[in-house]
Formats: sequence, C-alpha cells, structure tokens
Amino acid sequence: MKFLVTGASGLLGTRLCELAVQRKCEVYSAYSRHRPIQGTAVQFDVSDRARVESTFEKIRPEVVVHAAALTDVDKCELEREVAWRINVEGTENIVGSCRKYGAFLVYVSTDYVFDGEKGMYEESDVAAPINYYGFTKLKAEESVESLANNYCVARASVIFGSNPAMGKMNFVLWLVNKLRKKERVEIVTDQWNSPTLNNSLAEMILEAVEREITGTYHLAGATRIDRYSFSKLIAETFGLDASLITPTLSKRFSWVARRPRDSSLNASKAEQTFRNKPLKLETALLKMKEEMQ
Repeated sequence: MKFLVTGASGLLGTRLCELAVQRKCEVYSAYSRHRPIQGTAVQFDVSDRARVESTFEKIRPEVVVHAAALTDVDKCELEREVAWRINVEGTENIVGSCRKYGAFLVYVSTDYVFDGEKGMYEESDVAAPINYYGFTKLKAEESVESLANNYCVARASVIFGSNPAMGKMNFVLWLVNKLRKKERVEIVTDQWNSPTLNNSLAEMILEAVEREITGTYHLAGATRIDRYSFSKLIAETFGLDASLITPTLSKRFSWVARRPRDSSLNASKAEQTFRNKPLKLETALLKMKEEMQ
C-alpha cells in the first residue's frame, strides 16, 4: 500500500511513518523544513497547490494522512493569513489531489474545534472554536467533509510521546525534563483535555486505513483530566518529585489566544468501533515510560 504522510517529521507523523514502514507499506514522508527519518522523504509546502499536485501525480498514493498544520495557537492568532494558508488552503489542496487520484484521506484534527464550555464532547456536538487555530481546523474539517470522497476525520487532544519532534518538547517530555532538573513549575488547574499518546493515535489511524473506517472520530485518550492532575500523574509514573509542581490558574498566563476551559473528548464511539482502543492515561504514560527505557 502506498502511503503519503504530511507533517511526517512531527510527533504523530514520525510514529505513523515508522509503524507503516514496519508493516511493509511504501511510505512517502512529506515535510516542509525538518527532514523525516522514516520512509522516503518528499519536500513540499501544502499551501503550494502546484507542488502538491505534482507530488501526487508522481507518487499516486492510495492513502494520505494529512497531519501537517500550523499548531502554535498564539502564532495562529497573530499571523492569521499564514494560519489560513497552511491549515485551510493547504488542506483543500490535499483534498483536491486525493479526489483526483482516489486516495483514502485521514485528516488529523483537534479538540480545539470546541469552545470548552461543556467538556467530554461527542462527535455530534456542535463545534464552536474560540481561537483562530481552532477556527482554521474546523474550516479544514468542513472542506474535507464537503470535498473528499473517502475520508476519516481523526480528532485528538494534547498529543504526547517518548521522543522530541522537530526539536520541540511535548508537554510530558517538557515536564519530565524540568522535574529531573529539580526545577519548580506552575501548572494550571482550570484546563481539561484528553491527553493522547502518539503511538496509540498512530495505531488507530492505521486501523482506520486498513478497515476503511469513514466519518469523524475522537481518537483521543480515554481520560478527561486537568493539566495539574496530569502533571502529578506524570511525576508519579516517572518517580519524580511532585512537590515541585505548584497549582495555578490560567489567568496567571498572558497567552495571546484564548484556550478552551474543557475541550476533553468523549472517545466512546472509537471505543465501540476500533480494535485498537483509546488508552486510559495511566496505561499510556506507562507505555511511554517503557519506550524511553
């Protein structure tokens, strides 16, 4: 099977390419700046329609996982034209080529399409983003739903994993690094999410591809948790000093973009549909710890 993965050097993309290669797929790893380590690297900017089309014409993928996005929430708020070009127009370019070549598309989306007033959102709940990043991801979802012939929208939340991607630390690695250095950290108690292990998400996406599961799914972790409690659980799992973690409130931080208060995702639909089930957070952290040893 011919796979094209955009955002292949990211936290999810790296693991996805690795697993697909292990399964003897012909994997093309698309990137913009950071060259991927798995698969055959292909460089293009998703917002460049001509480059996207020429890449598809050359490769003719059977499956496309579109994970490339501008995910810096504050940067999206400040540089809206850039965010729109990458997240919306880039997705439209990918969708158009998927239609032309009959490729099955998995679009990776986010919990930030929701306003955070309710929590434990189901796939059928109305999306109402409160920041520009979430707005662009929702508009991209709408493009996929209206233009793609054969697709799965995979929403995740706070993706973490055992290796830095593109030189950036995910939340778990960042906290483990801080606590190992005996540094104190302030973590908010008033934001809830559904943290998602990259390996688990990659396995569910591959299952969606193999079984051609279509529609929108919350392929997130199975645990709703606030950031402070998440941090305490990380410290406990890795045998680190949880007393270094101080609880605080979001208002202490001067973020440019608003953050949803509770954007946790209800993964019951995925639980019922997928053989690879969404993981409880305790299980996911133990798996990550094993990967790091």
